[in-house]
Amino acid sequence: MISAVARRSSTALYPLHPLHAFVLSGMVPLFIGVLLSDYAYWSSYVPQWKNFASWLLIGALLFNGLALLGSIISLVRRDKRTGKPLIYFVLLLITFVLGVINSFIHAKDVWASMPSGLVLSIITVILACAATWIGLASWHNGGAR
Repeated sequence: MISAVARRSSTALYPLHPLHAFVLSGMVPLFIGVLLSDYAYWSSYVPQWKNFASWLLIGALLFNGLALLGSIISLVRRDKRTGKPLIYFVLLLITFVLGVINSFIHAKDVWASMPSGLVLSIITVILACAATWIGLASWHNGGAR
């Protein structure tokens, strides 16, 4: 069990920075909102759902980009003995790239954005959840800050 007070030694465990954890956990509900809006558009064909998904996607990509920046900083500053920071960075990068592609698909005509927009939304939600799981669950081993 991890004590409430971290010891300053070479085996101390440190979580993510609070701002990094905030933007990391903030991107998941936005990507889920994109998925739900795409599903609502796919089942009803009301164009406002696609517009709503596009706006949510912009917010999700903003949070994803900030989390990606935090993961780069974390990757550079932390000990590279384990592969988790690298896996975390790669998952965030793939999520960001697929989110940008999904944004281009959402910029198409209303009828042309389905079903590829829905499929990419499902993939980005799965990747965002996996990246958040690894990012929030991985405690970094390192020295004193």
